Amino acid sequence: MAQLNKIDSNVTGLRYAEEESYKTLPGTPIWIPLEPNSYDDFGGEVTTVARNPINPSRQRKKGVVTDLDATGGFETDITQTNMQDLLQGFFFADARTKVEFGGAGEITGVVTATDDYTAASGLDAFVVGDLVFAAGFTDNANNGLRVVSAATATALTVGENLVDETPGAAATLVRVGVVTDVGDLEVDVTGALPALTSTTLDFTTLGLVPGEWVYIGGDDTGNGFTNAANNGFARVKSIAATVLTLDKTETTMVTEAGAAQSVELYFGRVLKNETGTDIVRRTYQLERTLGAPDDASPANVQAEYITGAVPGEFTLNVPTADKMTASLAFVGADNETVDGPTSLKTGTRPALLEADAFNTSSDFARIKLAIVNATDAAPDPLFAFVTELTLSINNNVSPNKAVGVLGAFEVTSGTFEVGGDLTAYFANVASVQAVRDNSDITLDMHMVKANAGVTIDVPLITLGDGRPAVEQDEPITLPLNMAAATGAKIDPNMDHTLLMVFWDYLPDRAG
Repeated sequence: MAQLNKIDSNVTGLRYAEEESYKTLPGTPIWIPLEPNSYDDFGGEVTTVARNPINPSRQRKKGVVTDLDATGGFETDITQTNMQDLLQGFFFADARTKVEFGGAGEITGVVTATDDYTAASGLDAFVVGDLVFAAGFTDNANNGLRVVSAATATALTVGENLVDETPGAAATLVRVGVVTDVGDLEVDVTGALPALTSTTLDFTTLGLVPGEWVYIGGDDTGNGFTNAANNGFARVKSIAATVLTLDKTETTMVTEAGAAQSVELYFGRVLKNETGTDIVRRTYQLERTLGAPDDASPANVQAEYITGAVPGEFTLNVPTADKMTASLAFVGADNETVDGPTSLKTGTRPALLEADAFNTSSDFARIKLAIVNATDAAPDPLFAFVTELTLSINNNVSPNKAVGVLGAFEVTSGTFEVGGDLTAYFANVASVQAVRDNSDITLDMHMVKANAGVTIDVPLITLGDGRPAVEQDEPITLPLNMAAATGAKIDPNMDHTLLMVFWDYLPDRAG
C-alpha cells in the first residue's frame, strides 16, 4: 500500500452546507449531497504578478501572489427534490410553505385501530378536509395522499386505513390541498376573469398568495367539476374569503354550480423573489471531496471548500428529447484544502435522496407563452411547440476586494435578473408582431412526474429577436430572447419577477 499516483473523478463527491453567518458554519452543519454531471470554474484561481524591473539581463523576476477568486460552478440534473432547498439561495427568499409537520422525529407513531398519525403536539395545525401527503414512513401503506377526518394536537385521523408503525425521524405530513364540501365550490364567469366561489370554505385560510398556482380537481369523478374546462392548472389572481379569482387557466372556464361535486383543490410550496424585509440572503460552503491520497488510509479523504459562497447564476436548460439540467454558479470569499485523518469539516452528512430526473419529452404538462390579457384567462398561445428553452437567474454577485485581504472579505449582490432564450416552431406572425409591439408577455410551464411536479411562472416578459429562421428542407423556427421584469406593472400584488411552485402531490389527471 502506498501513495497513489492518480485519483479518478468517480471517487469525488459534492455537498453543501448553509452558513450561520458569512464564512462561518453552525455548530453542527448539515452537508447536503448533490449529483454534479460536470464542473465549471470550481476552486480558487490565484493571480500572480511577476516583477519586471528594467535590468541589463532582460529577465523577469519571480512574481508574487496578488489575488484569489473563489468560485463554484457545476451542472446537475433536475429532480423533484434536489433543487428545492438550494433555490432559496438563488431567489434570496424563504419558500412559502403551507402546513408541514415532521422530518425531525416529531411523528411518534401510526395506529391502525384508529387510523391515526400521532405526535406529542402540533397536529392540530391540520383541519378536517385537508388533503395531506404522508412520506418517509417505513411501511409504504402509511405513505401517500390522505384526507383528514379529525385533528387534535396529538392525533391526526384520516379516512384511509393505516398500519401500526413507529416511524423514523424522516417521516413527514404536508398539507397539499383541501377537499370541499359537496356543492360548496362553484365557478363564476360573470366578471372579467373566472372565479371559484364558496359558501363554507374560506380561501384566505389556505395560505395562498397572488401569482401562486393551484390545481383544480381530483382523479375521482366526484372530486372535480363536471365540465372538464373547469379543472386543471390555474393561477391565483386575487383572494377573498369566498372568492378566488383566477387567470392563466388551462382552457376557458364556464359557469358551473357543482351541486353534486366535492371538488379537490391542490396547492404547493411557493418560492418567489421577495421585496423589503422578506429578502433573505443565504451563504454556503461547498465541499468537494477528492479521494484519499494513500490507499492504506482510505478514510483520510482530501477535500476542497469554497467558503462564503453566495448564489450567483442559475440556468435551467430544456433541450428537445433529453433531460432537464441546471447550471449553478457561486461566488465565494475564499477556498480551502484539507487532508489527513480528520480532514473533512464536522457535521452530519445525510444520504442522497434518490429521485428520477425530469425529461423533456413526457414530463411537461404545458409550456405556454402568451400576451398578457386582463380580461381573458386563457389567451391564445404564441406557439404550439418549443424546440429548446433556457431560463436564467443572475444575482449579479461580485466579490469585494481590499488591501490586506487575499480573496474577498464580502460580496455585493446586484439586481435580480431573469432572462432566457426560446426557440419555437413558427406558425403565424403573431409572435413576430408581439416583439415589434413590445407586448406584455407571460410564460408558464408545468413539469409533472409520478404524482408530483414543479411549476415555473414568469408574469411579465419583454421579447426580443423574433426573426424567423428559414432553412431548406426544415420547418421554420422562431428564436426569441426573453427579459423578465416585475409583474407589478400588470398587477401590484404580483411584485415579483419569477415564481415557482413545488407540488408534493398532484392527481394523475395533472400529467
